[in-house]
Amino acid sequence: MKKAVVLIVCAAALFSVLSAEKVRAQPRRRITLKIASVAPENTPYGEALNRMASEWNRITNGEVELRIYHNGILGAEEDLIRKLRLNEIQGAVLTSFGLNLITPEILALSVPFYIRNEEELHYVLDRIKPTLEARIDEKGFRCIAWANAGWIKIFSRRPVFVPDDLKRQRIASDPAEPRLIQAFKTMGYQVVSLANTDVMMGLTSNMIDAAYGSALVVAGLQVFTVASNMPMINIAPFMGGIVLNNRAWRQVPEQYRAELDRINRRVEQSMGASILQLEASAIETMTRYGLTVNSLTPEQEQLWYADINRAIPSLIGTTFDRDTLNRIDALLREYRARQGTP
Repeated sequence: MKKAVVLIVCAAALFSVLSAEKVRAQPRRRITLKIASVAPENTPYGEALNRMASEWNRITNGEVELRIYHNGILGAEEDLIRKLRLNEIQGAVLTSFGLNLITPEILALSVPFYIRNEEELHYVLDRIKPTLEARIDEKGFRCIAWANAGWIKIFSRRPVFVPDDLKRQRIASDPAEPRLIQAFKTMGYQVVSLANTDVMMGLTSNMIDAAYGSALVVAGLQVFTVASNMPMINIAPFMGGIVLNNRAWRQVPEQYRAELDRINRRVEQSMGASILQLEASAIETMTRYGLTVNSLTPEQEQLWYADINRAIPSLIGTTFDRDTLNRIDALLREYRARQGTP
C-alpha cells in the first residue's frame, strides 16, 4: 500500500514537472497593433509614436508590438477612421478634424478666439478630458494620448490688428471643416472654401488674401511668402490625439494596462512640449525670411474676443455642442477670475 502511494505521488510530481515544461515551451502570445499617422516620421508625433512603440514592447516583454505607419501612407484621416472601424488598423494619430468625425463634442475646443493660450487650454482640458474620453469610448474608441499640435493663427497679405481688418480680406477655410466655415461666416468673414493644400495656389492667383493654420503647416507650405503678416493672437488650439479602437485595447493583457497608461501620459506631455518648441522655431524662421509678426494691444485683443462672444449664441447647438461649450465657458470664466483677467 505504501509503495502504491509513493508511486502515485511520484507520478503526480512527474506530471507536474512535464506540464510546467510544456507551458514554458509554448510560444508566447504576440499581439500586433497597427497604428497609422498622416504626420511625417521626423515630427514630434512621429518621434512620440516610435518612443511609445519601444516602451510598450519593453513593458509587455514583447507581447504587444506597435507597428507604426508614418507619412500618411495609409490614407487621410477619413480613411483612417474607416479602417479603424473595420479593424484593418487598430490605431491612428488624428487631429481635431478627425477626432470631430468620431464625436462632434470635441470641436468645442476649437471655437475661434475662445481658448486663448496654453494655460487656459491645460486648465480646460484637464477637467473636461474624462467627459470627452467617455464620448469617444461610446463610439468604440479609446484616446490613449492627447496633444496640442500647435495654435491656429492668421496669415494675411495686409496687416491685421482687429477683426474688421480681416473681414476686408478673403480668407481660405478647408471644406473638410464645414462647421468652422459656418462659424467664420456667422462672424462676418468672407470665407472661400479651399483645401489647405490649395492655399498657396489661391494666394498666387488672387483668389484669397488670407488663410489660417498652424505655424508648422504654414511654414511647410511656404504660405508666409505671400501672406506675410501674422497678428500675434491665437485663433484656437490645433488639437490632436492617438486613438485605438476598443477591440485593440481589450487585446492588451490587463496586467499591463495601468503601466502603459502612465507611459502614454508621459509621451503626451513630451509630445506637447516638443510641438510648442517646434512651432516657436518655425515662427522665428519665417520671421527671418520675411514674415511680419504684428503685436496687438490689449484693447485690440478684446475686440477679437468680443466678436466671438457676439456670435456664440447663434453657434451653440448648431455648429458647436451646447453642453460641451457651456462647460468650457464655465471653466474659462473660473480660470480667468482666478487670474484676474477679463
